Amino acid sequence: MISYLRGILANVQKLSSTRVVMTLEVNQVGYDLQVAPRLIQQFPPIGETVQVFTHLQVKEDQMVLYGFGSMAERDLFRQLISVSGVGPQLAIAFLDTLSLPDLVQAIVSGNTRLLARTPGVGARTAERVALELKTKLAEWRSQSGLTSRPDAGPDTTIQEEVEITLLALGYTSNEIMQALRAVGQQSAISKTADSDVWIRETIAWLSR
Repeated sequence: MISYLRGILANVQKLSSTRVVMTLEVNQVGYDLQVAPRLIQQFPPIGETVQVFTHLQVKEDQMVLYGFGSMAERDLFRQLISVSGVGPQLAIAFLDTLSLPDLVQAIVSGNTRLLARTPGVGARTAERVALELKTKLAEWRSQSGLTSRPDAGPDTTIQEEVEITLLALGYTSNEIMQALRAVGQQSAISKTADSDVWIRETIAWLSR
């Protein structure tokens, strides 16, 4: 119904760690949109003009407008809520935990362990998302022009060890995935090298 809104950013409210509402003034009308907390970092200062892609969720007792930084992110949200057991809040959590390319790659590659890192997502939900969307997103990614992430990180078993260690040190899944790709592309470390080597190099990259 409403594809996007372009107007003045009037207010941002962080209701909780997972719920952020922005107010966008368009032609003297204020629209409240729920957005992923990560999107706050992309907002211009209050009073500046911003364009937000939208999805209108109609319930029996209310209508909720969700906002996204890009059309691709909005379309992926719609794919996610088409999966049984995945509602808007869980879909927002997916988008907030992983970047768009990383989330698509995790689903297409069936990386349920990474998907299950999303707050509120268990192993069964992660498996269902991967099973139902794997083929759809592989086609959608190609049609939408999104490039797949190069497989530059360590082997799966080693990557799991690295992720567990770095998560314990306080890094986020998104930071770890970005660092692993960068280290894999910029260094000559073997994909099967000892996990300690990957951990040391990844921490060095993250500490730059």
